[in-house]
Amino acid sequence: MRAARGSLQVGAFRGIPIRVHFSLLLILPLLAISFGGAFRRAAEVAKVPPERLLGSPLLWGLGVAVGLFCSVLVHELAHTVYAMARGGRVRSITLMMVGGVSELSEAPPRPRDEALMALVGPLTSLFLAALFGAATWLLQDTRSFNLQFACFYLGSLNLFLGAFNLLPAFPMDGGRIVRASLTGRLGAVRATRVASLMGRGFAVLFGLYGAFVLNPFLMVIAVFIYMGAEGEARQVRMKETLTRVPVSALMTPRLAGVEASSSLWEAMWALRQARRLALPVTEGDRPVGWVWLEPVRQVPEGERAMRTTRELMRPVVVVGMDEDGWTALRRMAEEEVPHLAVVAADGALVGTLDFADVQRGLELYEARAERAGREQRGFRQERPA
Repeated sequence: MRAARGSLQVGAFRGIPIRVHFSLLLILPLLAISFGGAFRRAAEVAKVPPERLLGSPLLWGLGVAVGLFCSVLVHELAHTVYAMARGGRVRSITLMMVGGVSELSEAPPRPRDEALMALVGPLTSLFLAALFGAATWLLQDTRSFNLQFACFYLGSLNLFLGAFNLLPAFPMDGGRIVRASLTGRLGAVRATRVASLMGRGFAVLFGLYGAFVLNPFLMVIAVFIYMGAEGEARQVRMKETLTRVPVSALMTPRLAGVEASSSLWEAMWALRQARRLALPVTEGDRPVGWVWLEPVRQVPEGERAMRTTRELMRPVVVVGMDEDGWTALRRMAEEEVPHLAVVAADGALVGTLDFADVQRGLELYEARAERAGREQRGFRQERPA
């Protein structure tokens, strides 16, 4: 197991990391207490005598909470399997306090596939609900009270999980189905804008209802849906802009880095002179790594003249200057690196690119597009009838 970006990796599926977010570890005891509090009522609904069940209500509550997130994992695996079958690429699966997320580095190319990918998760949950429901019915006359109660609870949870995710509250599955169905007519940006507005509307309703019934968990879900809808809409707008902008228009030009054979003393001088925390390491004119200021600082001054930059350099990830900005941004995310070395067609270093470069370029191009849109609307208004 290993920690990554506020989460703990607990396994993998076909090379895709499965992670548990720390927020889940915080909410798990609260869910256990909540489910434990509903223990007796749930047993009555399941037609199981509570006194015949082994273990305390709190222990049952913990088991049900874990079962819920196992159901969420199966739900997310269904999304993942379908996405991969349709040409998508999945970076990771993360279980969080409000459910799960399958992080795509590349979505299936067709809107129809996106809709089906979103639908397959809730359908899997509903299938599990039917399966556990059938098992509950078959166990009614066997006096296997513990197994019957566990099947009843898991069936109920999966029924709720499937039905809740079908609500058209973007970025939940139902909202993604709405977005995909609108993309053909409106385009990706406008379809996402409509789905995002619907998602935020549902989030407000969830929040108000949660406040009315004093349900903090529902209010937390509302906040996550609202933020998720905003974030998804912003990402689609960003993608639409950056796919039209070449890396050469975003990068910071740099024709030379720190030579791999140079001493750490020379690397320190180059970093200070450039006023940068990191610089590309080159052999000839080709980037082969990065050197960072902090590791160089940690080397005693007396050793810096005797050690080479190659010893401390970190791996380099490159992007072509003719590739688009969205490809570069996605590569940074996939490789989990803060910057890229930009190379020409022959592999020579021509610049560097980090998130700040992309953000500046994005703001500039969005401002130009907005200004052009205003001018075009003004021209239309000024035209004689």
